[in-house]
Amino acid sequence: RWIKFEEKVEDGGERWSAPHVPALSLHSLFQLRTCLQNGMMLLDLDATSFKEIIDKVLSGQPEEAELQPALRERLAALLLLQPQHQPTKSLLQLLAELGLSPCRGKAKGRSEPRAQLSKTPLKEQLRNRFKKKVPPGAEAAHVAVGEVEFLEKPFAAFIRLRRGVSLGSLAEVSLPSRFLFILLGPSKMKAYHEVGRAMATLLTDELFQRVAWQAEHREHLMAGMEAFLDELIVLPPGKWDPSARIPPPSHLPSPCRRTAVDPLDQQPHGNGDMPAAGDRASPGHPRFGEELERTGRLFGGLLRDIRRKAPWYGSDFSDALHPQCLSAVLYIYLATVTNAITFGGMLGDATSNMQGVLESFLGTAFAGFIFCLFSGQPLTILSSTGPVLVFERLLFSFSQDHSLDYLEFRLWIGLWVAFFGVVLVATEASHLVRYFTRFTEEGFCALISLIFIYDSLKKMLSLADAFPINWQYRLDNVTSYSCTCNLSSPGTAPAPRHCGGPKVSTCDPSSPPTLSLQPPATPAGLSRTQCLHRGGHLLGTSCHYVPDVTLISFLLFGGSFLFCAALKRFRSSRYFPVGVRKLVSDFAVILAILASCAVDAVLGLETPKLLVPSELKPTNPARGWIVFPFGANPWWVCLVSAVPAVLVTILIFMDQQITAVILNRREYKLQKGAGFHLDLLCVSLLMVVTSVTGLPWYVSATVISLAHMESLRKESAASAPGEHPKFLGIREQRLTGLAVFILMGVSVFMAPVLKHIPMPVLYGVFLHMGVTALNSIQLMDRVRLLLMPAKHQPDLAYLRHVPLRRVHLFTTIQLLCLALLWVLKSTVAAIIFPVMV
Repeated sequence: RWIKFEEKVEDGGERWSAPHVPALSLHSLFQLRTCLQNGMMLLDLDATSFKEIIDKVLSGQPEEAELQPALRERLAALLLLQPQHQPTKSLLQLLAELGLSPCRGKAKGRSEPRAQLSKTPLKEQLRNRFKKKVPPGAEAAHVAVGEVEFLEKPFAAFIRLRRGVSLGSLAEVSLPSRFLFILLGPSKMKAYHEVGRAMATLLTDELFQRVAWQAEHREHLMAGMEAFLDELIVLPPGKWDPSARIPPPSHLPSPCRRTAVDPLDQQPHGNGDMPAAGDRASPGHPRFGEELERTGRLFGGLLRDIRRKAPWYGSDFSDALHPQCLSAVLYIYLATVTNAITFGGMLGDATSNMQGVLESFLGTAFAGFIFCLFSGQPLTILSSTGPVLVFERLLFSFSQDHSLDYLEFRLWIGLWVAFFGVVLVATEASHLVRYFTRFTEEGFCALISLIFIYDSLKKMLSLADAFPINWQYRLDNVTSYSCTCNLSSPGTAPAPRHCGGPKVSTCDPSSPPTLSLQPPATPAGLSRTQCLHRGGHLLGTSCHYVPDVTLISFLLFGGSFLFCAALKRFRSSRYFPVGVRKLVSDFAVILAILASCAVDAVLGLETPKLLVPSELKPTNPARGWIVFPFGANPWWVCLVSAVPAVLVTILIFMDQQITAVILNRREYKLQKGAGFHLDLLCVSLLMVVTSVTGLPWYVSATVISLAHMESLRKESAASAPGEHPKFLGIREQRLTGLAVFILMGVSVFMAPVLKHIPMPVLYGVFLHMGVTALNSIQLMDRVRLLLMPAKHQPDLAYLRHVPLRRVHLFTTIQLLCLALLWVLKSTVAAIIFPVMV
């Protein structure tokens, strides 16, 4: 049987072989061409049953080839016998039948008369599991070949029905049939089976299918056959084992090159330039349509975005009714929570808690919800970003040095940024996005991905400061380790008392134990916290001992990262049915987090956990929820604020639009269009609200948005044996983003549940997101080429047309610019970072 590739029933008749590329003998193709030239051909035959087809074929022969009535009857009876199909059985069915195999052997030994072909589909056809592999809308073609004793010369017929007709129990699964090929003859001609394989392979060829559908005469079909032969590749005998099965390729070549010359119009003779042109037609930089064309009117691009997105607004909610969206909500929610806590903590350190974790939670929930509700590209996730954090740190330092009120100064900058953003929307400045090249996109995406990777590793390494590793611990010295609580004056030495448990931990074990003959000065059973609370102090060799929390944290960190990567790749595994593989892959991150949390709970060590604010009050008690524009700073600050606002506007514009360009690439196959002007307007107006309330500024987060897109990938449900599922696009909707930010808002009340999630596990998810985003860009492929000898380099399309040294030169310049951006971001000169981007 064939769908895309060939499958054979193995010896013993118990299983189908693995799908493989059919290998044909050249002689069988020439014999098939002879059969099509000289045999009977019926195009657009009107028939409703297989018996009617056979009657018309046998009665419609030319006089010189007409069969005797007796032969016609015997041939019709032979063709109308019920074919014996090999059932496709699951593993459970095969195991259940193991005990019945002796009985089956006896049953097979008896000869039973073969039944006649049924006019209606059998139960076995309707319940055949193989039908799941057949693409929707497919039709069946039947090839019947064999040796017949009573025929003196071959009988060949090619039939195309006018419309697809169900031919009863003829097919393995119940499908409408369109094409039939019959070749029967005496035993003198031994290649019937190979000719039938050649015909089946020809009918699975996309170009020949189109010819067979449209052919009006025999000459048209022969032209399609000649086109197939022109493209044939012959392997010489002795250099290749014909019994070897060629596995299906991971990517099939595009049929565009082959359809450049129509076999129905002329005989195809390829010229040398055609393959190169076909190779160049690969998805690369996005080609934008009317989305970025200038209208020449104020707010013309914005109005066009609204008109484009309005018809899709209802489907943006109905399209989210899929289990995959639940997985995406949980994944992106945990990533967004981790990001809010990380950047909220860093903002608190940089601004003396004028903005902290609670402000980060509330701001993310509000800004993200409003953006997902009204934006042009709701798949974008708003979040605090590294470049904005750098500017906030510099702005707070400048305010402190010049005795300015930070929040009021920041309010005026935010208002100016919102004004400049509206001006950019009105003048259709987003059309400049069409000039962003792959160079810029990849550099920016790589920078943000590296920030994610760097921050996750930095946070993990900082655990060694809070929970130092006990390098000096020696098991042999355990008898000398002790810790006592002294509530007396510091000059009096108490008697040693062992503080039970490892929670009270270690000092330098090399120092001698504290010994004294005085009576103890503390009551028994005081914990470390109680001792310090009563004004006592700890004495002994094990007072500063901590469990090896850092080591188990790194195990959780690495384990969650590897779990995420392994479960994501489970979709392409060979194990379990495809539905199970897809489900595991969709919920990979959630399963990895649950597994890591279970390991942490079993071990019971006090690893750092996710801490969520539980009270709705500003982190810094000295500030309120509303920032007033006048009173704390001189009047001229509102005018001077326009200068730094220009830099922030450049940063917001570049960050927002580069992320939008990356998300709207044509390889993602988005159907509902982009909204560059509408997105920029939403971000600009949100700047007003977040500045007035003293919440962080938000812009599109490249890495989290890419992870959101990746978690919503759609693939074909039915794929032929040996064929990889086809990427169908992204599940475009608004509900996942809205659900994520609603959960962010109620996270303040979910603290009792979230406090059980270890932070190292979420840092592992951070690392996974950064690595996945980094591997999704072409830059990483070209970096790997720098380390590969030429003979081991993959067959990439651009390597066929661009000299290798120029590829390396382009990559080197890109890496140097990326390094310059990284250095610039990390120094005092970070204020000009937006201009450098």
